[in-house]
Formats: sequence, structure tokens, C-alpha cells
Amino acid sequence: MKIENQVFDEERALYNLQDTTVANCRFEGPADGESALKEARNVTLENCSFSLRYPLWHVEGFTLGDCTMDTGCRAAIWYAKEGKIYGSYLGGIKCLRECRDVAVANTRAESPEFGWKCRGIQIADCDITSEYIFLDSQDLQIDRLRMKGKYSFQYTKNVTITDSILDTKDAFWHAENVTVRNCQVKGEYLGWYSDGLTFINCHITGTQPLCYCKNLKLINCTMEGTDLSFEYSQVEADVRGHIDSVKNPAEGKIQADSIGEIILENSVVENHCEIITNQTEAKV
Repeated sequence: MKIENQVFDEERALYNLQDTTVANCRFEGPADGESALKEARNVTLENCSFSLRYPLWHVEGFTLGDCTMDTGCRAAIWYAKEGKIYGSYLGGIKCLRECRDVAVANTRAESPEFGWKCRGIQIADCDITSEYIFLDSQDLQIDRLRMKGKYSFQYTKNVTITDSILDTKDAFWHAENVTVRNCQVKGEYLGWYSDGLTFINCHITGTQPLCYCKNLKLINCTMEGTDLSFEYSQVEADVRGHIDSVKNPAEGKIQADSIGEIILENSVVENHCEIITNQTEAKV
């Protein structure tokens, strides 16, 4: 079955649509109806535009290709399962929430609360601007993401990020079992309170990174503008180049070519961290 070249603006216009392709349609108009495709099953949406709220709620088995969701399309995809999104623009607040097993590729998103409480999301070659991206989500596979945000990947679990550019602030707070590989990571107060956070071949920029961490690893990384690093963290760090300063690391080993300042004062925990540079060696 195929529906094409139509305009829908009524409430639940295509409710529980099944085994259908919807092509070149617009979801807009004076009736201002919500939930156009709620409870749809096995639907393909091609070259459609969405300007109405809540279009894809409780949808199972969907493909969204070359579509546009503008800022009027609030809370666009919630409680959806087994989906594919490609070549699209996702606008509007709260775009993706409590979804499972959704793959997103070659897509641009501008959504302040993108991907909250999701599981099994795959991101490939996307541009995303989101103040809070993937809050409290699990089982994420992310490759070639270019993102701008603030409070990113907080309370996430089981995440792999590769070949990406993350321009953020308080990223990875309280995150568990996260691996970041071959990435540029720019952020203030990066990774606080995380457990099992690993950076491999990454360039890390920003003040006071990686404090209060458990099971933190940096492998073949570089750091820039990273003062007061590793405070009260359990850390194994292999840094190529310079660290501006290290403050009261709890335990483990930090190795770098040079460290501008090692600050060991007023600690509220016992410190048992080995710090090694080409300039000096100290056991804390």
C-alpha cells in the first residue's frame, strides 16, 4: 500500500497505519492535529515534512528517509522500536525519547533534549546540536558524530564513540562503561563521577577534567588547557605531551611528557598515585 502527495492536519490522521509507504506528504495545516502516525506498524516515510506535534509515538518497524521535522514538530519520536532514520533533518525539542533499536545515519538534528532514556541507538555520520544529548541512555554505538552541546551523555551506560568531534561541557557525568576512541573532546569538567570511562587516541581540551572518577583510563591521548586534572580519581593515564596541572589524584598512575604543576595539598582522601614525567617522578 502507498500513500503519496497528500496533506494531513487532522488528529491521528494515519493512526495505526500498517505495512504502508507514505511518500511526498506534508503533515501541517489549520486543524493542528497531533499524533499523526501513532501506533503505526511497518511503515516507510519518504520525502515527507512534519510540522505537527507527536507524529511517531509507539511506532514499531519504521523507516524515515529524506524527511524534515521542523521546530513545530515537538516530541517527534517517542516509545518507538526498530527504526531507521537517514538523510533527514530532525528539529524541535525532545525529538527522540525512550526508543529502542533505532539507527540514525547521515542526518542533522537540532533538538535540545535529544535521545533521552533510549536503548540500542546507533549513530553514523551525523551532525547533532543538543544541550542534553542521550541523558540516561544505554547501549549506544556512535561513529563519526559531530556534535555541539552542554550536558552530554550524562548517566549513560555501555557506550562506544569513535572518530567523532564532541564540543560540549559537562559530558559523561556519572557515565558507566564508556569508550571514546579517536575523538576530539572539548569540555569543561569532563567525566566527573564516571566509572569505567576510557579514552583511546583522543585529544582532550578544557578545564578541570576527569575528577572523582573510578576506573578511568587514558591511552595514548593528548591534553590541552587541562588544569586541575584528575582530582580524587582512580586513574591510569598515558598522556603524550603536556598537562597543565594535576591535583590530588587518588590512586593509579599518570604518565606524561610534562606537567606544569603537581598540586598535592588539602586532600580529603588518601593519595596513592604514581606520577611520572620526563622532568620528574613522584609517588603520591
